[in-house]
Amino acid sequence: METSELLKKVRRIEIKTRGLSSNIFAGQYHTAFKGRGMAFSEVREYQYGDDMRDIDWNVTARFNKPYVKVFEEERELTVMLLVDVSGSLEFGTVKQFKKELLTEIAATLAFSAIQNNDKIGVIFFSDRIEKFIPPKKGRKHILYIIRELLDFKGESRKTDIQLGLEYLTNVMKRRCTAFLLSDFIVPKAFKNALVIANRKHDVVAIQVYDRRVEELPNVGLMNIRDAETGHEQWIDTSSRAVRRAHHAWWVDQQAMLNETFTKSNVDNVSVRTDGDYVKALMSLFAKRN
Repeated sequence: METSELLKKVRRIEIKTRGLSSNIFAGQYHTAFKGRGMAFSEVREYQYGDDMRDIDWNVTARFNKPYVKVFEEERELTVMLLVDVSGSLEFGTVKQFKKELLTEIAATLAFSAIQNNDKIGVIFFSDRIEKFIPPKKGRKHILYIIRELLDFKGESRKTDIQLGLEYLTNVMKRRCTAFLLSDFIVPKAFKNALVIANRKHDVVAIQVYDRRVEELPNVGLMNIRDAETGHEQWIDTSSRAVRRAHHAWWVDQQAMLNETFTKSNVDNVSVRTDGDYVKALMSLFAKRN
């Protein structure tokens, strides 16, 4: 992508996603993802709206006015975006590619984090760790992340979510909130790595998908190509049996995925390329409050 075109795209994404972060998600992101009780930091005077459970009764008795405990995670979170950059994300039939939707969601989360004075970093993964951007604060850092989200090309087109999760567990020494963004069309199980990562960190999964993966259109003979392996084959979409078998595969895939998230105790949401990701994120935030 040419530099001028990339900068225009960065600016468009910034205007849209920063507005969403400021106006729609104000406060809800912080409430949904703030850490609790991990590392006591200090006490301060009670302010209206503070949680009564955080009152430090010893200090309150000493100074004869209410004081509350402040925890490190409540003042500052570290947020990591685990971004799938495999070949299957370069697909979309209605409104946008899965990669474009994933980029907008990631940028919205990044601006929400930075407005809450949180650090944010990124792990780009395929079936290898493609790039690690250590967490930092600041608008300049956010714009760098958005440029990378828009323009980054992985060396491999395959997917290994387990590898991405294991890298997160190893590289991030302190607890963080990690958003795992992928289409989750994966041949390899990743439940064990997800369980381990979620014990150490707070992992949240966001799936992006296209309606044509869910339901095949009736358009006769179609040549389909696996974006990750390059394998091609012809299928007859006019056959009701073929369309039914494809839909059954999708339902099974989603059932296995949901079971993985449930057993790993990981909050998750799915967003279609022609859907409203704002509603999906609001629903995710509300689920955690």
